[in-house]
Amino acid sequence: MNTLQAGDKAPEFTLLDQNEKEISLNQFSGKKVLVYFYPKAMTPGCNVQAQGLRDSQEALKAFNVEVLGLSPDAPKRLVKFTEKFDLNFTLLSDEDHAVADAFGVWGLKKFMGKEYDGIHRMSFLINENGVVEHVFNKFKTKNHHEVVLDHLNG
Repeated sequence: MNTLQAGDKAPEFTLLDQNEKEISLNQFSGKKVLVYFYPKAMTPGCNVQAQGLRDSQEALKAFNVEVLGLSPDAPKRLVKFTEKFDLNFTLLSDEDHAVADAFGVWGLKKFMGKEYDGIHRMSFLINENGVVEHVFNKFKTKNHHEVVLDHLNG
């Protein structure tokens, strides 16, 4: 994995959201964007992480931050995830993991003695000019939103 670092230009992408509408990173020019990668909708860790971000939307908006959650899930699964947890931010379907590859978060994982390729849970704060401002790679799903807000608060 060749993960993007702070100072790198974020790769441009266009993906389908939970409503099968095309969303592009460049739509958010002039705003900060938290691009967060998670392995699979409606799994315990991903549920907790998404709910934390949902409950932090007001604080994130105060910092002019839009949240984009990316996973290899199909839009149909994303709409169920959104409805089940009343999510108030955009989820994007990266089924072929091309965007995960571009950000350097797709790679070998180990779980219960098995090795497989998948998404590494990481987040990227992209500044108003499309440059990676900060990489979040050390957090627990339950406090991801707090780590992001702590960074934004300086």
